[in-house]
Amino acid sequence: MALSLKAEARKDTTKNDIKQLRVKGKVPAVVYGKKVAATVITVDQKELVALLRKSPHAVIELEMPDGGGKQPVMINEIQRNPLNRELLHVDFHQINMDEPVRTVVTLEFVGDAVGAKEGGILQIQLHELEIRCLPNQIPASITVDISKVGIGENMLVSELSVPGTIEVKSDPGELVLTILAPQKEAPEEVVAQGKEDKPSEASEEAKEEQTV
Repeated sequence: MALSLKAEARKDTTKNDIKQLRVKGKVPAVVYGKKVAATVITVDQKELVALLRKSPHAVIELEMPDGGGKQPVMINEIQRNPLNRELLHVDFHQINMDEPVRTVVTLEFVGDAVGAKEGGILQIQLHELEIRCLPNQIPASITVDISKVGIGENMLVSELSVPGTIEVKSDPGELVLTILAPQKEAPEEVVAQGKEDKPSEASEEAKEEQTV
């Protein structure tokens, strides 16, 4: 089910006007596509933030201003303030529900890797997978069972289990995760013995006095 978001018309485009919109809790945006001419709009910041937290790559049912009806869209680009991560601008791309789209979905790792249980170090290298499918077939996430991965083993994109309706666009040879062997530490007794065998500065000075 698509998420909903309401758009409002935006006519003022000066820097001061846009600044005032952000002060009022609005995010400047633009929507465009085959069935929608490029239109400048604003959306509610709180609603957009909540939507991004829930599913940033989902299909959104955008209610257009001035009686433009509802259009299925996806977020194409987000601009943020590099310092405080404030939302500055959003591009919405209008899509057709009967045409495949290219997007990314989150990988959800489940299970306890046998290698990690044996002391190995789990390193996840890939958190999102690029896919292509019809808009209504985009999954909320793709589950990755890591329970059988042992020490020294890894998992590639080609080994992921995805529904047959989804075409994976990420490199099949890309590394998803690996489990490294645990690092060996020097035994404490050996370290202590090494310290005892090393002559102290005082003993070295005593030897030099006896020689003189």
